[in-house]
Amino acid sequence: MSSGAFLTPADEAVLDNPAWYSLTGPHASFAIGNDLARAYPEDVSPFIAVRTWDDPAVWGALAELVPPGGEIGVSGYDGDFPAGWEPTGRGEGVQLVETPALEPRPDPEAVELNAADVPEMLAIVERNQPGPFRPRTHELGRYIGIRRDGALVAMAGERLHPAGWTEISAVAVDESHRRQGLGSRLVLDVAYSIRARGDRALMHAAATNVGAIAAYERLGFVVRRRTTFSAARTPARAAVHDDAAV
Repeated sequence: MSSGAFLTPADEAVLDNPAWYSLTGPHASFAIGNDLARAYPEDVSPFIAVRTWDDPAVWGALAELVPPGGEIGVSGYDGDFPAGWEPTGRGEGVQLVETPALEPRPDPEAVELNAADVPEMLAIVERNQPGPFRPRTHELGRYIGIRRDGALVAMAGERLHPAGWTEISAVAVDESHRRQGLGSRLVLDVAYSIRARGDRALMHAAATNVGAIAAYERLGFVVRRRTTFSAARTPARAAVHDDAAV
């Protein structure tokens, strides 16, 4: 199913730059930066966003958001980094959005997770590597999990929140509890609460994670677009100032 049949022009705009529209919208209270570039606090999320890559001034704004020599991660940029920036990684990803085929429902075994659960949340992320998760990431939205014998063995929650949409993220299931449908059950539960407040669900996945993408498509998501995720180390502060003086 094509996503174009049910997305408005407004939807397309925020989905093309979800981190920016999160940090200038529902997550504005977390935002650090200015009208060119914004970021979450380091202990909340590593995401950094720019208003547009067409403005060369964004590089100076980005360099001001992290210490000299610090690493940033950006999405949607596939060009070369300016002089002084050190590329540290690049990968391809996909963005998925819900379709009318998605049938969200609450899960009777799911439990709400909060600040008291952060050590276990960080541990399950470390074991399963679903993507970046920091000590305060849980503040971005609702997180839930499934426990077996008291141990947290599966988790999912909400991350980016551009107006009208909420990203389902941190879907992690311990290896010993996979192939039981736990991840799908939690995705449907999170999607249920997203729909209940009038939003729609989106997801992101590495393009190489074909198993997860196929599972999300079976639930009722569709790939909307491919995107590039890049990482680079910022130049030394002296270099930033020298460039600005030229």
